[in-house]
Amino acid sequence: MAEYVPGRFDCLITDVSMPGHSGLDLLQRLRSIGSSMPVIIVTADTNPTTRLRAIGGGAHAYLTKPVSGAALLSHLQSALRWVGPSSNVD
Repeated sequence: MAEYVPGRFDCLITDVSMPGHSGLDLLQRLRSIGSSMPVIIVTADTNPTTRLRAIGGGAHAYLTKPVSGAALLSHLQSALRWVGPSSNVD
């Protein structure tokens, strides 16, 4: 959140478990301040309740590790298309 400035980033890729903070809490915080930035969660957490909380909280995707580069790229491209034409990933 220290680096967050509206419009500065097109997408956030995060984990559920991080030192000091949860990726789900970060997602909730972004939504509470009005951010519609797509959030992709990449995690080893396979708990269906956690997945439902993430998707219900507005995550664009919930991917469980291991995630192939092709799958991550596909979800990232989808998220950026959702943001709009100003975003570009090669």
